[in-house]
Amino acid sequence: QLQLVESGGGLVQPGGSLRLSCTASGFTLGEYVIGWFRRAPGKEREGVMCTSLTLGVYQYLNSAKGRFTMSRDNAKNTAYLEMKDLQPEDTAIYYCARRDGGCSPYEHWYDVWGQGTQVSVSS
Repeated sequence: QLQLVESGGGLVQPGGSLRLSCTASGFTLGEYVIGWFRRAPGKEREGVMCTSLTLGVYQYLNSAKGRFTMSRDNAKNTAYLEMKDLQPEDTAIYYCARRDGGCSPYEHWYDVWGQGTQVSVSS
C-alpha cells in the first residue's frame, strides 16, 4: 500500500519552531519529487516547498522564505519541513505528497498524499 504519513505538528507560540516529517511506505521516497502543501482555515490548499530528485529545493510561499527549509533522508524514506519563526498566519494543516515528475506548486500533479498534520501558532 502506497502511503505517506506526516508527523511533528502541534501548538507553538509565535516565534517558535517545528520540524515536520513525512515518511513513505510502499515505495521508495528517493525516486519521487516530494512536495509540502498547507491548507489554512477557510482557504485553498497551497504549495509550500518541494524537493526534486537532485535535491534541489523550490519555495512557493514568499512568506516562508528564510524561515522554512526542506530536506530529505532517502535512507530513512523520510522528508522534512523545518519551520522557524512561526507566525499565526502559518496555522494550517500541512500535507506532503509525491509526484513522478518535476516539482510543481499545483496539487493536481501529485498522486499520493498524507493525511496531514495540524500546525497551530498562537500565544
